[in-house]
Amino acid sequence: MRVLVIFAHPVESSFQAALHLKVVETLIRAGHKVDDLDLYAEDFDPLLSSEERSNYHNLEADRSAVRPYIDRLTAAEALVLIYPVWNYGFPAILKGFFDRVFLPGVSFEMQDGKVSPSLQNISKLVAVTTYGGTWWRAFLAGDPPRKLIMRFLRAITRPGQGCLYLAHYDMNRSTTRSRETFLDQVAKEMEQF
Repeated sequence: MRVLVIFAHPVESSFQAALHLKVVETLIRAGHKVDDLDLYAEDFDPLLSSEERSNYHNLEADRSAVRPYIDRLTAAEALVLIYPVWNYGFPAILKGFFDRVFLPGVSFEMQDGKVSPSLQNISKLVAVTTYGGTWWRAFLAGDPPRKLIMRFLRAITRPGQGCLYLAHYDMNRSTTRSRETFLDQVAKEMEQF
């Protein structure tokens, strides 16, 4: 399976980086073709320009600034997102990726004000993430990142596709053991991918 892995964390020595490495290595070992997109390493510009926003619904507009990312997304058969939850949201670079790349004609079609999904090429969706706070705090805040993955992203990909949300909560008080257990869980899921 052709898997696009999107990684969004700036610190190379972070636990998030260890998760990223584990995911990529395990998927390759399992025989998948991995397109590893490290947004920070590739210096992705998350800023949506005035011109891009003005032409957002214009399918004839020049999309050359993000065309390589669109091509990678539309070539993928599966999508794995690896990111931390910061302030109950995605890191700005990942949110900017969604804003600039998940465009009309790419991730959805718009006809007469009605949206229909376009990422039918994505048959599996996985998020691997960490939260500084507890599950309970995330629940009380409405857990927006989980909802965006499990509802929005799931809705614009192939109907009936598999969707998995792997989260390590309470990183502020995590232990070596809790991190190792989560790494093992992630590896097992990627082995069965």
